[in-house]
Amino acid sequence: MPREGTGPDFIEALARGLEVITAFRPHQQAMTLAEVATATSLARPTARRILLTLEELGYVRSDGRGFALTPRVLDLGVAYVRSAGLWDVARPHLERLVARTNESCSIAQLDGSDIVYVARVAVPKIVGLSVQIGTRFPALPTSLGKVQLAALPLDELEAVLAEPTRSGLVARWQPDRAERDAELREVRARGWALTDEQLTLGIRSVAAPLRDGSGRVIAGVNVNCHAAETSVERLLEHHLPLLLQTAGDISADFARLADVPHVTVPAS
Repeated sequence: MPREGTGPDFIEALARGLEVITAFRPHQQAMTLAEVATATSLARPTARRILLTLEELGYVRSDGRGFALTPRVLDLGVAYVRSAGLWDVARPHLERLVARTNESCSIAQLDGSDIVYVARVAVPKIVGLSVQIGTRFPALPTSLGKVQLAALPLDELEAVLAEPTRSGLVARWQPDRAERDAELREVRARGWALTDEQLTLGIRSVAAPLRDGSGRVIAGVNVNCHAAETSVERLLEHHLPLLLQTAGDISADFARLADVPHVTVPAS
């Protein structure tokens, strides 16, 4: 996150505050003042003032030894999901897909070289990675990431993948450029993506792109399963056709929503 803006309207204090919030990583839910200062490269007095401000606003709590985020931080992400309208549009479609596949289904969007989950309907199964709204994974080794990366122009793709992941996860699949490009060409040609334990052991999924009214890819939707329970053949022969139908239905509904005129009524 840049700390110095490009114009006079940039608010450095706000940038520092957001940097402190994003310093908290998975498996590091509590941090000392020194750890926050080190992670953000901020002076300790500055980090302390920001943490105390966030605590007063309800976004951070302290037990006297360290600091941790509170659930109120989720309001920031939920506000985005609600404003984008994806959850309202996608929920009934995802619920039907889950009922027909008995597998968890999710929607994620690109954020730099990562994907971030913005909608999910899960079934109670034990999987290798915990996923919830806001979970972040490297995009390239995920089916949700592949369908979105394949839609990018080449120069934009290179710029996106040059950004370091902020997921804290090292994927099993680390392709060279030739292997990566071949994989994305295949995804682009067939219109869907498969990952078979490329992110981590035990995780297998298939994804399709979601598009807006202009045909632009805005997200990905997937069916996720445990590799020990669901074969690749079952995933492709049974789940994939249902997924492609669902992706088309969500895209059509999202396009219709975007075409609805929005009228602002002034307060009386």
